[in-house]
Amino acid sequence: MLDAEHAAKLQRLAERTHTNPGTIARSLLATAIDEADPDARTITDILDRIDGAYEAAREGLRQIREGRGVPLEDI
Repeated sequence: MLDAEHAAKLQRLAERTHTNPGTIARSLLATAIDEADPDARTITDILDRIDGAYEAAREGLRQIREGRGVPLEDI
């Protein structure tokens, strides 16, 4: 989940491009993944610097196990 500041930026980008925010988010994520160093140590280091990432991932797993997940194509 995005914090309020990033969610607002994503919304502004979507409005300027007349695109769904989910489409913009998927595109930005795909670009970031394409440009990322595939070395697992680098990825782990990047993820470790994201405040709350581990907790958010654990919460996401819990929600999926409870059947509350949303397929990516529905976002």
